[in-house]
Amino acid sequence: MEYKVFIQTNDEQYLGALVAAHALKRNSKHADKFDVEIMHYKDFPWLEAKVGQKFLRGRERRVWKHDDLQSFTPLRFAPPKLMNYQGRAVVIDPDCFAVADIWDLLTRDMQGKALMCRIRPALKDLAEYRASSVMLLDNTKLHHWDAEKTFNELFEFKKDYMKWVKLEYEPDDTVGTLEDEWNDFDRLTPQTKILHNTYRRTQPWKTGLPIDFTVRAKAKSFPASVVKSVKRWFNGGKPKIYRPHPDPKQEQLFFDFLSECLEQGIVTEEMLQREMASNHIRHDALQLCHRQAA
Repeated sequence: MEYKVFIQTNDEQYLGALVAAHALKRNSKHADKFDVEIMHYKDFPWLEAKVGQKFLRGRERRVWKHDDLQSFTPLRFAPPKLMNYQGRAVVIDPDCFAVADIWDLLTRDMQGKALMCRIRPALKDLAEYRASSVMLLDNTKLHHWDAEKTFNELFEFKKDYMKWVKLEYEPDDTVGTLEDEWNDFDRLTPQTKILHNTYRRTQPWKTGLPIDFTVRAKAKSFPASVVKSVKRWFNGGKPKIYRPHPDPKQEQLFFDFLSECLEQGIVTEEMLQREMASNHIRHDALQLCHRQAA
């Protein structure tokens, strides 16, 4: 098919990916004109092949782990090759939920650009950057994208993970800017087109669960183990947990979608029970779905 939406995921976020796929079709008047494909970490063996090895990420060399919450991120760059460098693709993270018609994005005038994304504003110690978590891609202009090749170059210290995901290797004149509403960071308004629950500590389906992602390092003065111990001491000796989302409407939206997935058989109660037992989704998820359906 000429138009396709890709959602990258792993076991930890697979349920979110199923909900995201449902939202894409549910909210489009042109659902028959595009396909949705979930790219699962386990289906790309070159990701698993590097587990335990060090790669370049910013100013440090980190160990690649398959069970990190966002181990799927390199798959953002896989769609052009998967589509044989033909057609158009939208690629989104599994915590991105369409509340508008994705067809409007797939078919928009790209003004000759190879890709389009929104700009994430500067925040605290982070400068503004291109957010690759939602991208519109003209695959015919992205023949230089080979996710496996670039991923391997991270471990050869030829490429930097942060520069890669921030699209810093792309020429400025090939990148267009999307309106913020196409990748709305934890903001749900009447103008929102894709809600992105990007602040991981408050993802509404994870509330109360232990944190399962790698926290960005800030200080290099002390060993990581010392910093971690101090943080736990201030937290009463308990590991960090996901907090409730500050906007109840965003929690309701997710569980509305999940409830519909249960009704339509996209997700079964047995699967949801397994996901809760694996700490991939909060333990009251089934209750919240039944409450939404009532």
